[in-house]
Order: sequence, then structure tokens, then C-alpha cells
Amino acid sequence: MAIWPGNPYPLGATWDGEGVNFAIFSECAEKVELCLFDQQGRQEIERINLAWKTDQVWHCYLPEARPGLLYGYRVHGPYDPERGQRFNPAKLLLDPYAKAISGRLRWHDALFGYQIGHPREDLSRSRANSAPYMPKCKVIDPAFTWGNDRPPHTSWHDTIIYELHVKGFTWQHPQIPAKLRGTYAGLSSAPAVDYLKRLGVTAVELMPVHAGVDERHLIEKGLSNYWGYNSIGFFVPDGRYSAYGLISEFKTMVKIMHSAGIEVILDVVYNHTAEGNQLGPTLCFRGIDNLAYYRIEPKNNRNYMDFTGCGNTLNMCHPRVLQLIMDSLRYWVLEMHVDGFRFDLASALARELYEVNRLGTFFDIIHQDPVLSQVKLIAEPWDLGEGGYQVGNFPVGWTEWNGKYRDTLRSYWKGEGDNIGEFAHRLTGSSDLYEKGGRRPYASINFVTCHDGFTLHDLVSYNEKHNEANLENNQDGESNNRSWNCGSEGPTADPQITALRARQIRNFLASLFLSQGVPMLLAGDETGRSQQGNNNTYCQDTPLSWHDWTLDVEQEELLSFVRRLIALRKAHHVFHRRHFFQGRPIKGSGVRDIIWLAPTGTEMTDEEWQHSFARCLGLYLAGDALEEQDEKGNRVVDNRFLLLVNAHHDSISFTIPDLASVRRWQLILDTSWSKGDPGEKILWETTACYPLLEHSMALLAESDGWKKDPDDSPT
Repeated sequence: MAIWPGNPYPLGATWDGEGVNFAIFSECAEKVELCLFDQQGRQEIERINLAWKTDQVWHCYLPEARPGLLYGYRVHGPYDPERGQRFNPAKLLLDPYAKAISGRLRWHDALFGYQIGHPREDLSRSRANSAPYMPKCKVIDPAFTWGNDRPPHTSWHDTIIYELHVKGFTWQHPQIPAKLRGTYAGLSSAPAVDYLKRLGVTAVELMPVHAGVDERHLIEKGLSNYWGYNSIGFFVPDGRYSAYGLISEFKTMVKIMHSAGIEVILDVVYNHTAEGNQLGPTLCFRGIDNLAYYRIEPKNNRNYMDFTGCGNTLNMCHPRVLQLIMDSLRYWVLEMHVDGFRFDLASALARELYEVNRLGTFFDIIHQDPVLSQVKLIAEPWDLGEGGYQVGNFPVGWTEWNGKYRDTLRSYWKGEGDNIGEFAHRLTGSSDLYEKGGRRPYASINFVTCHDGFTLHDLVSYNEKHNEANLENNQDGESNNRSWNCGSEGPTADPQITALRARQIRNFLASLFLSQGVPMLLAGDETGRSQQGNNNTYCQDTPLSWHDWTLDVEQEELLSFVRRLIALRKAHHVFHRRHFFQGRPIKGSGVRDIIWLAPTGTEMTDEEWQHSFARCLGLYLAGDALEEQDEKGNRVVDNRFLLLVNAHHDSISFTIPDLASVRRWQLILDTSWSKGDPGEKILWETTACYPLLEHSMALLAESDGWKKDPDDSPT
């Protein structure tokens, strides 16, 4: 095969219509070989020495190469773990910039750079060839007809996120063709898209779809890394979710979602890789340039600095690692048309040395990037290192998974005291966390449950985790869940307990969709999906994790309730404001945008906010005091609402406040009703006492001028 010098940019394998350019970075390597394989990836048919090196990038051009070619690398250099160097040419390595990967990794001792069982363990280099057990990189033709695809560009304050797993959501759907279940094609099939549209969400947040690896210890137990937070290919859609094995399948999925008005957000894992700690396999980065790609302990270069709990941390201090992540992000936006990212353990990306740097290099680069600064950016604002919990501290332009929202709502509806002020902050957008930094309410991604932890059904059904199926003696997973089983652990036939659990689920959901900020719903919570008390199903590719589409009457009613909540939120700007409440008369109107109320119907006093026993309050929302404009510059005016919440174990007669502007109120929803919907027009006069039952909440709207939106009715 003819070999030309080629170019050091772009990195990766790039088909230009005539041949393929190969380029790979390694600062400390002494020699780099490009290995070509047959179509099955079994036989190494040619090994090419990359004789050209420019700015630490090794490169060549093969004019006879075509898309579909399988390849990998072997990188030569010193094997000296005590100095942080782990080169081993016996190990076939994946290209960090590969756009497709063919085959699956098969676990074998040959995958490790050292001799397993040797007295000096990882200090003794292994000479076993790993190629037979490694997947191979694949050259692609990126051509795709996007046509008139346009991102929905849903405003943050209008966004409603639905977190789902590609396989888990589609695997058991009876209307999706069997061959498409569990795949990108299945997710974009008509039954799946129709369900999402009818539910009313505006964005799907996909759990990791970057190519990943199942850990060896899981495979040996008959399990797998179902969640996928173990990435190895930052440019590669994971082939496990592909029906046809084509990159175009993912692009088609995005295009169809956009046509339905739904954005696609990717959960991305750039904080660590699947290579694990110093005793992990040599698959890619470790063998290409260990010192460049990973954070190494300064006093013991054999070991990695682990801020992630996964054995290693990518070295964000190195410019080539920053380039890798930025190139990956831009690729997914420009080539795959995704609409945003949720960054797993984002605090790890901000660590420049040991401390989390709020204005770290990574964030500076994002902010000045003309592509990435325009998409949705969501941080999981913590990692496992010291000082890693950074809720509220990320820069302008970023939103955050608000862990304080989750914890506060769980504690409040559990009936714990001393947190009513905290609950009020979370309900109104967490201004205490975001306003001083110049951010808006939509900086808060509100959630009660997510993939990591109990489902909503299990949150009200279990006091303790039940993770025995993970085969770790129930030692894995979070133990402090702030959950409450309502009187009995797990399944029960007691009608009082089941009724209370159903009410608590409605309380959480109503709180979520009536809070300021951006709501995120975990897939399946709208139908009461259970994981039987397992709060860490990362290794459960079983019915325990899959969406169950067989719904009973109660589940259908819950689904209707969620649809109604979402429609209600969309129809009324007062529930998704662009700005924080001021609590004072709005200029020019004399109307206060929010008033906090005690059960007596009077405004909450400073003393009442301090009562440890306080578990009931109300808030008056003035829709005519929004101080906001629509896209055409017209002032937005909404209805006035009265929201009453009671987490106490006794019912409370809540006095309807005497507000001069409103005389009669219409009941919109009450979570103590089995469907959350009164089903009829019920009016309440000012100064009357509303019977707010224990563990319930109610929403009333001013009666005069209230018109029930047709989309605001149960489906």
C-alpha cells in the first residue's frame, strides 16, 4: 500500500474522498505503528511505521485506503511505571479520535500491559499480543443528508427534560418492531416519539452513548455495565444501541427528534476512562501517552489521582486532553447535531491541580467557543474529591443538577422539620444559589429522582436499599436516600399505605412541575416504574431496569396526571419565569409577584419561618406581575394562582387569603384526590377554609377569567 506523509491535522482517521489521513498525538512515544486488519478484524494484514512527526503528532496518508478499513495502533516507548510511563507495543490501542469501533472487547490477561500474577505486578511488562481480544477502529464516510434539519432551540425556561436509557426505554415496547428495540432506531420509531410528544417533554437526556466497556469483574459475575459510565471512545456512538451498525442511524434519530420538536442532550463522561487504575487494562490512552492523558500522583507516579471513584481522572491540565474533549464536543454538535450535554462529575473537569477552580481553563474555553457556548450545558456539580461539591458555583452559561433541590424536597415530603425556608427557596428557583452569580432560575435543573438512586415509586416504598442483585452484598449504592416507605417496606396490600404512597408520588411530581427552574423527569416515574428497592442498577441489564409498558389502571391515571401537569406548566408562564421573584410591588402596577402565606391566610412572619414544627405553607403567585415579555416583545400576563402545601401528618384547614384583587378561586388540582383532578368545577370564596389533607398539596386559580386550556385535561 502506498504511504504518503499526510498531515498532523485533523487528528484521527479522516476520509477526504480520495484516501485516508491518519494522525495521532503522543508526546513521549519513540515509535508509532499503524496496524491494518482484514474485514473481520481477526488478521493483522499490514503494519505501517508512522515516520512523520509534527508537533508531537504522528501522521501518514494512505491514498488507497477507503471507509470501512479496520485499524489500531501500537506505540513504542519506555515501560517504567514508577516514572508514569506505560508504553507497550504488544498492546493494540484504540485511536482516541476513532469515529466508529467494530467488535466488542473480549476480556483476557493479554489486555493488560503488565504480567498478571508477577511478583512485581504492574512493574513487569507483558509481551502478550492483545489484538485478538480488542475491538478495532473503523474508518467512516461521514456523509449524511440532513436536509432542512433545524435544532428546536427551546429556551431554557421552556425546557422539560426526560432522562432515559436508549435500551431501557425501548426494549419492552410492544409497538416497536422487535429488531429495533434497544436501539437508536427504536428510540426514533413512531411509537416512541409519539409517546414523548404526548407526554409533553421538550428534550431527552440520553444516558451515555459513547462507546464503553463492561468491567471484567462484572462480566465474570454474569453482569454488565448497563448505565454506560465507562467510556473509551469519545467520538463513537456505542454499537450496542445500533440496529444496523451505521453511524447514520444515530444521525437519523436526532433528525427525527428535531422534527418532533424534541432536543437531544447527551450525558457525557469526560472525567475518567474505562482503563481504570494502575492495574487496569491497556486499551487506548494509557498506552499512547500515560503521563499526558491521566492525572498522576506527584509523589508516586505509578498511581493515578482518583477524583471520580473509577480509578483514574483525565488530565485536564494538558492542552492535548483539553483539545480531545473540545473536539469531541464539537463533533457531536456539528456532525451529529445534538443540542447539549450533561457533564458527569463535572467538578473533576474544573480541577487544575487539587482544588476545584470555578473559572478553570475548561470553562474559559467553552465560553469563548462559538459552537459550544450556544448549546445547552448541564453540570453534575460534584465529584468524589475533597471540595468537589460545587452546587451553585458553576459559571454563567451553565445549568446544574440541583442536588439541594432533590434533598430538600425528599426531606420536606418525608415530614422532617426545620426546612420550610429551604423548601421555599427550592420551590422558587433557588435564588440563594444562583442569583448573586448573575444566573437565572433556569440554572437549576430540578429533579427528585434520576438514574442514580431510587425510582419515584421506590422512594415512597422503601426505607433501605435492596441491591442484592448486584452481587456486592448490598454494600454498593447510597445509604442515605431520605426515602420513606409510608409504613411498610416494599410491596404491600394495605390500602391506606398504598393510597399514601400514591399521594406522595403526586406530591413530588406536582412540586417538580410547579417549581421555578427546569424540571427533569426520570423515564418511568410517570408510570410508577419500580426497581424493587435497588438504588444502584448500574449493572442490571434486566427487567429491573427496563421500562415496563404494561400499565394497570392506577398507572394509566398517574400518566394522565403527569401529562396534565406538564401541559399546565407549559400553559402558564408563572410556573417557568425567566427571572427570580422579587417579593415586592412591581413597578407601575403595585402588585407583588409572590406572597408567602401561613395556614391562617395571613402573610408569613419572620418568626413563623423559624418554627421547627412548620410543615404547611401557601404561596400566592401573581401572574399579572411577571415583568416579562414574549418573543415579540409583548408583556406577558398570566393567571393568579394559590399553591397550598402540607407535609404534616394531620390535615389542616387553610384559610383562603383575603386579597383585594381576587374574590373567588377555582380548584385546579389536589393531590389527595386519587387522580389529582377534581373532575368538576369547584369554587372557593375568600376567607373560606380549604381542607388541606395530610401529605397533600392543592393548586387554585383565580376564577374570574380562568379558562381551562384544552391541553390541560387528562388524556
